[in-house]
Amino acid sequence: MTKLYLAIPCYNEEDVLWDSAEKLLNKYYDLMTENKISPDSKIVFIDDGSKDNTWAIIEDLHGQNPVFEGIKLSRNRGHQNALLAGLMTLKDKADAVISIDADLQDDINVFDEMVKKYEQGCDVVYGVRSKRQTDTFFKRFTAEAFYKILNRMGAKVIFNHADFRLMSRRALEAFSLYHETNIFLRGMVPMIGFKTAIVKYERAERLAGESKYPLKKMLALAWEGVTSLSIKPIRMITWLGLFIFIISLAMIIYSLISFFVGAAVSGWASTLCSIWALGGLQLLAIGIIGEYIGKIYMETKRRPRFIVEEYLGDDGSY
Repeated sequence: MTKLYLAIPCYNEEDVLWDSAEKLLNKYYDLMTENKISPDSKIVFIDDGSKDNTWAIIEDLHGQNPVFEGIKLSRNRGHQNALLAGLMTLKDKADAVISIDADLQDDINVFDEMVKKYEQGCDVVYGVRSKRQTDTFFKRFTAEAFYKILNRMGAKVIFNHADFRLMSRRALEAFSLYHETNIFLRGMVPMIGFKTAIVKYERAERLAGESKYPLKKMLALAWEGVTSLSIKPIRMITWLGLFIFIISLAMIIYSLISFFVGAAVSGWASTLCSIWALGGLQLLAIGIIGEYIGKIYMETKRRPRFIVEEYLGDDGSY
């Protein structure tokens, strides 16, 4: 039977944690009763430096039932790093790890199908939303644009897939070879290769608390994905520069012809527009190049992506 662990990043989730823990426990007991997963399987919450009672609740859950375990990060490192901390901490303990958010908007009832796909030889099983009827029009439009833009910019991601996935121990071992400081898991996991599969589900509405990915964070995540996985923005600057250079040649030829035929009229409008256009383009180009240089700077420091302060497990705490 598959020894299945859950990796659940948490940041200020005291409003939903008890309810989510109860639902996950019931689901785990069902899977164990049906002999689909091992009795040694665990549910692991990763506290990403929460400012509320999230860690205290995790400690209570662990004290009440050893199926619950906890990983506490030394400070807030963001959702992606918290999830990475869970995956890397658990990779030697489980046969497979499913990552899911604490609000359980992703459907836990597809665990069965994920485990089945894993036992059929798949190393990565992606949870993909079948539709977005529960989203507002604005949320649906921006989310779909998010995936399309990422793919067009060179960051290959699975459409309508967030971070709800199963990864085998072999996939996690392979993923541990990626040492980037700037991480975007949705784009990095497909780079591993191996056999993959997709399970579709409908996402529920959040029961309590606030979404950890409002529009501002979605835009930041999209930019992180593009600049971490693709150099297309720099290539776009190159092509844009070439395009403007061709236009400038045409304008020079036009100006010379106008001068020789006596039709040249002195004016400031064209000059002013040219200065502003070229100045804006140069600043944009410098900004994008600076973004990449900044990421290179951060990568060369080799700072730890996360620090585990405490781990609540069967073998004690550290």
